[in-house]
Amino acid sequence: MSAKEFTYAGFYEYLTEHRLMGTRCGCAETIQLPPRPYCPTCPPEAVEWVELAGKGRLLAFTVIYVGTTQMIAAGFDRRNPYCVGVVQLDEGPAISGLILGVDVQEPETIRVGSPVQADFVELGPAGAKKTVLAFRAILS
Repeated sequence: MSAKEFTYAGFYEYLTEHRLMGTRCGCAETIQLPPRPYCPTCPPEAVEWVELAGKGRLLAFTVIYVGTTQMIAAGFDRRNPYCVGVVQLDEGPAISGLILGVDVQEPETIRVGSPVQADFVELGPAGAKKTVLAFRAILS
């Protein structure tokens, strides 16, 4: 496996491999997600890719009835809404993604603080699929 550039493009390349990656600063030991190519207090060579376990808790969410062009093309609309949220990962950083395994028809049943696990969803037509970061609710 070759290291990718510390950019959004590199981050999305890792997503296509179904890997959630952030960057870690060697001197401050902080994890950045989405990744950053630099740390304001460290030399550039101190930044490295780190794979995250993808476990965390739902911080906030919304159910979307009128989505982006990509989501409409994937079949989501007013009758078939989807959920997106912000997840606080166990490793520290927070990131947004689709939230799967919840009842979007009854959003009052979705609970902030619920445990989630990273998942990867392929959206788009054949030949032009894009991997999207998602988090699946962990049922207890």
